[in-house]
Amino acid sequence: MPGDRATRCWVEVSLGRIGANFDHVRGVVGKAVEVVPVVKANACGHGAVPVARALCARGARWLAVSSVEEGVALRAAKIDARILVMAGFLPVERTALIDFDLTPVLHSLPAIREWDHLNRVRGRTAAYHLKIDTGLWRLGTLAVASEIAAAVSACSHAQLEGLMTHFASAGDYSCTQTEEQTSRFLGIAAELASVGVSLTYRHLSGTVPVAYGRARAWQNMVRTAHAIYGYIAPSSGPEAPAPVLRVEPALSWKVRILEVKDVPAGAAIGYRGTFRAPAPMRIAILAAGYADGIPHQLANRGQVIAAGRITPMLGAIAMDLTAVDVTHAPGLQPGDAVTLLGSEGCVALDAQQIGQAAGTSSYAILCGIGARVRRVYVE
Repeated sequence: MPGDRATRCWVEVSLGRIGANFDHVRGVVGKAVEVVPVVKANACGHGAVPVARALCARGARWLAVSSVEEGVALRAAKIDARILVMAGFLPVERTALIDFDLTPVLHSLPAIREWDHLNRVRGRTAAYHLKIDTGLWRLGTLAVASEIAAAVSACSHAQLEGLMTHFASAGDYSCTQTEEQTSRFLGIAAELASVGVSLTYRHLSGTVPVAYGRARAWQNMVRTAHAIYGYIAPSSGPEAPAPVLRVEPALSWKVRILEVKDVPAGAAIGYRGTFRAPAPMRIAILAAGYADGIPHQLANRGQVIAAGRITPMLGAIAMDLTAVDVTHAPGLQPGDAVTLLGSEGCVALDAQQIGQAAGTSSYAILCGIGARVRRVYVE
């Protein structure tokens, strides 16, 4: 339980808020657009299985993961939604796609032939989605529409169900890259349709194009990760619009105090003494460090909320311990909790703020929360 004083460090995940965020995304894109929650990377640190169950109970018909292993873990937990495996797979993993009824995203024309052959051997016909590279220069085929159509038509046991791509800079309104990628994608889709290659799903967008109303890029399926967990990356550029989507963070992160001590002026705190107390101070040693996911880059610039007030981290972040200034809170004692991410009263720290301080992204902060940090699920 959250109040268990034997728990050193934990996160509280609101499944109700995750469900509400999912509903908000569906409300923005409308009933004609399928919303695919992305639960890769352990649902961005929130816990893939509990989050997947909550989303399916809320009406999610699809889920997306990065790897076969992630998809298999959901099937082992008896998640029966369609599961899209997006980030490729190794040759040895192909049979698991069939064994666990996972839908692959293929990234090349040879992969289409291989998928067809594997299903023919198994005596079944199975769907796949094809990713085209429209300008991100990562995974995805660079083949033209006529080559794609020939590869699709040559298959007897593999069915092209969806066509997808991935944007490189959807939040950047100072350039036209997103419009160019969208046009390239829609052009290929139209050429395929003209030669009789039908597509059940067309999907280009993640959270950012949904959040900022790039409706042309929604088509009839969107893949949302960050919005499900309560975050929208900021847009940029002189004509960047306000978001049309409102979501709230679903995760808070807390840690207990191991020790409180008074230190004299001049005390060099932590490894290498990178912080020296400018005056007598009261410090607290927290039961978490970089092994738990606190970025070591937050040394001398990170913050926590202690006794309802934002207060600085002091010195280096150690593997298991972090020092903070609690001079303002003489009542804090060992065993009391402070907030690493979340809110107390009218003050708050979210993953975007922490990521900015650490020189990284909110994704990295959430995904970096360590396995030994206990997950507690609340409504």
